[in-house]
Amino acid sequence: METQNETDYKRIADAIEFLKLNFKSQPALDEVAAHVNLSPFHFQRMFTDWAGVSPKQFISYLTLEHAKSILANKQASLFDTALETGLSSSGRLHDLFVKIEGMTPGEYRNGGEQLTINHSFAQSPFGRLLVASTPKGVCYMAFADEDDQLAITLLKKRYPNANYLPSTDGHQQNAMLLFKHNWSSLPAIKLHLKGTPFQLKVWQTLLTVPVGGLITYGRLAAQLHSPTASRAVGTAVGDNPIAFLIPCHRVIRSTGEIGQYHWGATRKNAMIGWEASRFSISNSSDEII
Repeated sequence: METQNETDYKRIADAIEFLKLNFKSQPALDEVAAHVNLSPFHFQRMFTDWAGVSPKQFISYLTLEHAKSILANKQASLFDTALETGLSSSGRLHDLFVKIEGMTPGEYRNGGEQLTINHSFAQSPFGRLLVASTPKGVCYMAFADEDDQLAITLLKKRYPNANYLPSTDGHQQNAMLLFKHNWSSLPAIKLHLKGTPFQLKVWQTLLTVPVGGLITYGRLAAQLHSPTASRAVGTAVGDNPIAFLIPCHRVIRSTGEIGQYHWGATRKNAMIGWEASRFSISNSSDEII
């Protein structure tokens, strides 16, 4: 049975998709609220509670012009890009507290044999998540949009020889604090990942893209000192097994278009807007469309 949080997320995601498709006409609050079958007052309150800003402020983070503008200066650093979105100087979040440990060659080769993997489902602002962890850290985190059994089947394809235990542990709990906790006092989040050396390098580099910042595939390849490897970098980004914590949603096309996302383009737009809005200098929740 669908929870109220899941229902609210679907309505907000639907509203974001509507705004994305219609932002040029600047739809009125009444029109957007009617699209998701809510009163303007209720929609305004729900959207502001969910995103931290009004619908009008949120749409500014979802337009292609926003993505293009923060990348217009090709010499701008990732830190400069973060400041342009209102991120404070302490905002290089992920590289400070998310730590990646790659699996040993033996663990990688044998598909997780002798590993015990705990797994549980948890709610996030962007939908239900399946989170899995080994004793060393979170090894998998994916949105579970279908039935639970399918989500677990996809997990087991990554580690076909592991032992699985339905259980919540400290690694999973630390990861989920990211969605609801004061970010200035988050505990360290440890990841235990199965990947090639190149994949691990790409995922590690993604952690340096600041919250509220964006990067193109080409610039990510340049950061890796592989400027001609944009396609290989894109493949590694698409293979990311840790939704949100490894922020592949911050990678966009060189044209400024948001592009596709493993867990849906609408969800990618929602994540970008949510992160930007949490670090917006102007945070007036009373403003309406």
